[in-house]
Amino acid sequence: MLNLCFMRAILKYLLPLVLITVFMASCSTTRVLNDGEYRLASNRIVIQNGDLSTGELDPYIKQKTVKWSPFMYVYNWSNGKGKGWDRFVQKIGIAPVVYQSEQVEGTEQNMVKRLEYLGYYSSDVEGSVRVKKRNVYVTYNVTLGKQYPIRKFTWDVPEGQFREDFDRDTSKITIKPGTMLSEQALEAESERLSSEMRSIGYYGFDKTRFFFEADSLARNDSVDLHMSIREYSRGDRPEDAVPLVPYHIGKVTISHPAGLKFREKVLLNLNTIKPGDLYSEPTVSNTYSRLGSLRVFNNVGITMTPTDSCTVGCDIKLGQSKLQGFKVNLEGSVNSTGLFGISPQLSYYHKNIFRGGEWLNLGFMGNFQFKFKEANVHSNEFGVNAGLSFPNFLGLPYRIFTGPVMPRTDVNLSYNYQNRPEYTRHIISGSYGYNVSYKNFFFQAYPLQLSIVRLTDLDSDFYKALANDPYMRNSYSNHFDFGAGANFYFTTNTDSNPQTSFFYTRLNVNHAGNLLSAFNKLMKQNDDGLRTIWNIPYSQYVLAELTVGKTWRFGRDNGQAVATRVLAGAGYAYGNSTSLPFERTFYAGGASSLRGWQARSVGPGFSQMDTTFVIPNQNGDMRLEANLEYRARIFWKIEGAAFLDAGNVWTYRNTTENDERPSSFSFKSVAMNWGLGLRVNLNFIVLRLDWGMRIHDPARENAWVVPRDWFRKNGYAVHFGVGYPF
Repeated sequence: MLNLCFMRAILKYLLPLVLITVFMASCSTTRVLNDGEYRLASNRIVIQNGDLSTGELDPYIKQKTVKWSPFMYVYNWSNGKGKGWDRFVQKIGIAPVVYQSEQVEGTEQNMVKRLEYLGYYSSDVEGSVRVKKRNVYVTYNVTLGKQYPIRKFTWDVPEGQFREDFDRDTSKITIKPGTMLSEQALEAESERLSSEMRSIGYYGFDKTRFFFEADSLARNDSVDLHMSIREYSRGDRPEDAVPLVPYHIGKVTISHPAGLKFREKVLLNLNTIKPGDLYSEPTVSNTYSRLGSLRVFNNVGITMTPTDSCTVGCDIKLGQSKLQGFKVNLEGSVNSTGLFGISPQLSYYHKNIFRGGEWLNLGFMGNFQFKFKEANVHSNEFGVNAGLSFPNFLGLPYRIFTGPVMPRTDVNLSYNYQNRPEYTRHIISGSYGYNVSYKNFFFQAYPLQLSIVRLTDLDSDFYKALANDPYMRNSYSNHFDFGAGANFYFTTNTDSNPQTSFFYTRLNVNHAGNLLSAFNKLMKQNDDGLRTIWNIPYSQYVLAELTVGKTWRFGRDNGQAVATRVLAGAGYAYGNSTSLPFERTFYAGGASSLRGWQARSVGPGFSQMDTTFVIPNQNGDMRLEANLEYRARIFWKIEGAAFLDAGNVWTYRNTTENDERPSSFSFKSVAMNWGLGLRVNLNFIVLRLDWGMRIHDPARENAWVVPRDWFRKNGYAVHFGVGYPF
């Protein structure tokens, strides 16, 4: 009652005061400027002729503006005393950019140089300044200079082996008659050709050996371009010339810290730089990537040293990283009914368990839900899993894989125990598969996935409910799950806590029972006509889930962010199954989902809470969800957030007796909540507290939730978590 009165007081008195204060402060973003100072409000580039993108010139503006943010006004709350309050608002606010007139001239010069690099000769850039009150608006008017197409392109290169190798590459040359002359085009071609020659043995060959001459005297509207490749670099003398010949690999040495126990055979198999082979820069890069992917070494250094005129030695030095450690995660939640939930996780890893880059992962998890005043309302879940990952494709030799990526083989085993008021469930699972990661792309394929699910201690009332509902009966039954799966993941930023804008997408696909169905005639049938293995029916289904997300970071030091996520999933049972196994169904709510609800407490569709379960256990065959969150650094390591979540789970057909509150799909049954959050961002870990309040609850008679009900029973949920929700 005290909390409710307190929240009402905040809404009635404090919130209007804050809004009025923000409005008054927002009248100006220049109040803190000194006399004679002006705020740089905007930079604008106008191309007077031609179709050049302004994005080519944006990076060359010397004085940047800051993107608009409400925190620009917070900075103006300063009282001018330079202490206490001033330091606070300056820390969380965004300072105005003080206009510097000399930067305009510097920008003009930068842009002219950039345009010449792009092939626009004798261009003109003129900055014009408009002042309105104490805001400055700068416009850069760009008149593009003349471009010269290449009429004829010729070259000469040293005779011998180099000439023969060069001639085989001429069809790939990017400079052709009609190409516009520019330093950019010449540099791009010299870098491309240099890389190509280094890939076929020409160690040390680079763009400094290219010499270009453009003849524009014969014509005013075009040029003749001649390219020379010489046996000495620009800045050297012709008498320093050394014949261009392909190099071969000489002696190769691999070393690592003496205290690190590692099988040398694994290093030799992963190393693609072999004595006697032709030198190849991509081969060196491949070895660097393969050794780095072991994660046993925090530094992979490869030094190539010429030993004579046509041989280069290789020295590979490896630095040891931290080989083992623990990871801890914790999520907690409480809703307006007094139901508490705690989900701790602890994992241990070792990256070199058998001294050959094998990864061992041991995980322990728990999920506990309870009410303090009701001893019979509780749910306990424990799980343990063990995984081994080998740095090769078991069953195939290393020599088959010569690229930068070396597939790993994963073997996983797990046991899960769940004790609820309605039943006790045991799940034993195992999988065998392969994973590949390269740069920003991750792929896992599991041709073998196996799990055995057994339920015991069924409550008598719950058992009767199962008998009357075939859909639920098949979901909550002993079953044998044998199938395959795959996971695809792509991200533009692989950091655990990205500090820049990034995009990601994830696709999970699973199926079970298809292979077993080929042996149906050999299996016994139970009373329901289902084929069984060891008197347990096997499951047959297909399931997929797609997640797409993007986070934009902006503001001072990227201290603000807008994060979005959309996910969709669906599963379909067929053949030997009439419904998805419960552990494969979808649910919503929780610390990383619809935060106005606890996990498994929303849906499916319009359905009200299933009273068969003492603790919420709502689920469905499909899920659709969208999330939007604004994040802003307040001070020190403290961040604030405002979020909006929408989504639900549904079934393919109505599973409720009341047709007026169907569980099947309908956009009108989308649940929505908004909320506020606080985060402590310690860079290596983020601690999170979210308060979600329901806006649209499809389980209510009046689905739209008015503000006065946000703080009442079934109106909100509070969540604690580690890491951002998405």
